[in-house]
Amino acid sequence: MHQLDREAPVYIAGHRGLVGSALWRHLEANGFTNLVGWSSSELDLRDRAAVHERVRALRPAVVIDAAARVGGILANHTYPAEFLSENLQIQVNLMDAAVAAEVPRLLFLGSSCIYPKFAEQPIREDSLLTGALEPTNDAYAIAKIAGIMQVQAIRRQYGLPYISAMPTNLYGPGDNFHPRNSHVLPALIRRFHEAKESGAASVTCWGTGTPKREFLHVDDLAAACLHLLEHYDDPQTINIGTGVDQTIAEIAEMTAAAVDYQGDIEWDTSKPDGTPRKLLDVSRIKATGWKPQIDLQTGLSDTYRWFLQHASEVRG
Repeated sequence: MHQLDREAPVYIAGHRGLVGSALWRHLEANGFTNLVGWSSSELDLRDRAAVHERVRALRPAVVIDAAARVGGILANHTYPAEFLSENLQIQVNLMDAAVAAEVPRLLFLGSSCIYPKFAEQPIREDSLLTGALEPTNDAYAIAKIAGIMQVQAIRRQYGLPYISAMPTNLYGPGDNFHPRNSHVLPALIRRFHEAKESGAASVTCWGTGTPKREFLHVDDLAAACLHLLEHYDDPQTINIGTGVDQTIAEIAEMTAAAVDYQGDIEWDTSKPDGTPRKLLDVSRIKATGWKPQIDLQTGLSDTYRWFLQHASEVRG
């Protein structure tokens, strides 16, 4: 592989989301001068004809698919039909349009929830499709698995060097802090912040606190994406993570420390835990010369500062 042309058009689908906005920041900082993104009001990625027309007119050198309908356990459990249907539509439309426009390079971003619920830990890329999925997000996972398969099919049929990557749990500036539809870290940040503001003596978190999770700062993910586009060309998907995990209880304590919440942490064990452990094997991406730079405590403090600066926008 070789260095991407910094002046050629790069289309980031989902450029306003957590991942897309981090990609935009990172590529801009690395000298890319022709970044393109359309908001959902400008281009509905579920509209096949419109997607084909835009991609054909732009003829980007690179397409990065960071667009998805996403959410935490509750959102996945409540809206499985939309999570399956909309994610399938988005990625099929984007990849078909890229092939039709002869886009030379594409990166499809999935999610570590694609792996079997009881996959051997840490999870290697070849564990894909070897067991049952976590029921709380199986619809979303199936859509993302279909995306990986489409990348592989395009490579076989058209010989295009399209790639897919599977990030672990992400967090950082631009996250969704909605009280009901957010992922665990932004939900914890918001809960501890509001408890601090109200002087609450304790905060109740879901589950037992025993599951283990790995978290990657979204700016590290963005750096990994550019690295892969310039150094990776393989049909097999590739994991992006830290290779380190903590229990949810430890993560809650770290979040409380970042927010400076002094009260107690209690656990509602009637609520679901989700997958018991989800740690990615990151040996393959590390072998390409990439590693994360932002440790969790530093990243949490950084994310909390962003939350405070944008509090009026993230109330939800």
